[in-house]
Amino acid sequence: MATWTAVSYESWSETCDTLHAHSQILGKLAAKLAPPEPQLQHAALRLTARGIETSPLPAPDGSGSLVILLDLHSHETVIEHSSGQISRISLTPNRTVGAVTKEVLRAVQDAGGPVAIDPTPQEVSWSVPLDADEDHFHYEPAQVSEFFAAATQAASVLTAFRASYRGRSTPVNAWWGSFDLAVNLFSGKPAKPPTDDFIMRNAMDSQEVAIGWWPGDARYPKAAFYGYAHPAPPSFGGASLSSPKANWNADLGEYLLDWDDVCLSADPHASALAFAHEVFRHACTVCAWDPQLAATAHGDPPPVV
Repeated sequence: MATWTAVSYESWSETCDTLHAHSQILGKLAAKLAPPEPQLQHAALRLTARGIETSPLPAPDGSGSLVILLDLHSHETVIEHSSGQISRISLTPNRTVGAVTKEVLRAVQDAGGPVAIDPTPQEVSWSVPLDADEDHFHYEPAQVSEFFAAATQAASVLTAFRASYRGRSTPVNAWWGSFDLAVNLFSGKPAKPPTDDFIMRNAMDSQEVAIGWWPGDARYPKAAFYGYAHPAPPSFGGASLSSPKANWNADLGEYLLDWDDVCLSADPHASALAFAHEVFRHACTVCAWDPQLAATAHGDPPPVV
């Protein structure tokens, strides 16, 4: 069994913040160019074998499609047009987010026509516009490679978790605001968003359970799997999970399983998957989901014939 990759947020926080900022330009281009979808799915990024990338986006000038990606092997932002035109913008050595952002926007315009975005970063502790950000530049390729390896392992758990669910669900999304990976499983019922701001009223207007993973942040400086329900009754945080290292974090409103504990377990994939299933099962019970629909998440996918 392969050893899973340890990730220490405290040791790579500067590189993490820089990579997070680079991902925001991809997300903002996706949000601007892709046809709108429920729960802001059009703005989500994907984790692939190359790194973090957009879905194919309509070129602003109608000339074809564009994919913008963070290549975490070559450590470049790559802009690919369906015609075959490719631009590569290096993220090293220690290039500022502002400089990279300006080059990315020029490359997108050159490939597919002009596009205007709001460069204000979202869901982060800093407010300097992306195209003027000289504060974030620290980029250690070895640390990024460790993150990518861990994220790939985490994504395999999330993919397996959602595979058999018969209701509506998302793919494994890479969210550039919160800088995490997540799958969302929906009951089919509407829900009142927790607040009226743009993101909440569009992203959380349906009853859902989310299972995800993040590499750590200033609020919780550890990589971890998480699970939450929306809307969640007061009893949601009261479960005693059988996963020995899982815990309820009242400040975040989520169940957590630290990545370090997953990596040290005898079977990391199985232990993380058991956590995901247990949180989902508990959420469906206390949130009164259709039992037959909820049960499909614990079965096997239908046979392919």
